[in-house]
Amino acid sequence: MILEGRALTIGYQDRVVGVGLDVRLAKGEVLALLGPNGGGKTTLLKTLLGLLTPKAGEVRLDGAALTSYTVRERARLIAYVPQTHVATFAFSVEAVVLMGRTAYGDLFARPTREDRMVAAAMLDRLGIAALAQRPYTMISGGERQLVLLARALAQQPKFIVLDEPTANLDFGNQGKVMREIRALARSGLGILFTTHDPNHALRAADRAYLLRGGDRLAEGPVKQILTRERLEALYGAPILAIGDAAGMAFIPG
Repeated sequence: MILEGRALTIGYQDRVVGVGLDVRLAKGEVLALLGPNGGGKTTLLKTLLGLLTPKAGEVRLDGAALTSYTVRERARLIAYVPQTHVATFAFSVEAVVLMGRTAYGDLFARPTREDRMVAAAMLDRLGIAALAQRPYTMISGGERQLVLLARALAQQPKFIVLDEPTANLDFGNQGKVMREIRALARSGLGILFTTHDPNHALRAADRAYLLRGGDRLAEGPVKQILTRERLEALYGAPILAIGDAAGMAFIPG
């Protein structure tokens, strides 16, 4: 199964953000999308999810146009973890994760025993089972991000799309999410995530996609694409490369 965008022109009603973008994600692989703020990363994600309609080109899933799937069918195949989420009501953490199960039942139906078992398993997987009965509005930003990932996993999708998944996490939880991304890929899921940290891409991704000003600068195997020269062109700033091919890391120059 493949999620792909072909010759996409992306943007909003009043402006174009990117033109001629081709993106491809297969099950079992991790694709990291890197680029500066305002470069089109989130717009591209939302287009691949069907939240934004492409101005040109097409998004396809398993060989069929994404528009041929119902919203519920999409939810069973693709899960989305946004960068930020503002809670309005004090739902429990368990209730938020259970929302991921609405792809399999009626929105207003009571959760089934299976739904609760799946939700509990995902909370436990991410090490946040102790938060299950806490109000979502009363936990930290980093904990909320892990809850949103648990909600996505509760959908039991084939692909997960994450927008800056480590943005609000402390150092330890950043490592947990990167390890989980690799584990999910090993279990057969396709993972697409955006990041500002090329070291996260080096650690967790199979391929990297560099996007600046709506233009694709490069795409390919992560260790070939992430070079100091390309990162300097991507971010318009000096970059230092530390280490060697066996253990490379990048820091701002």
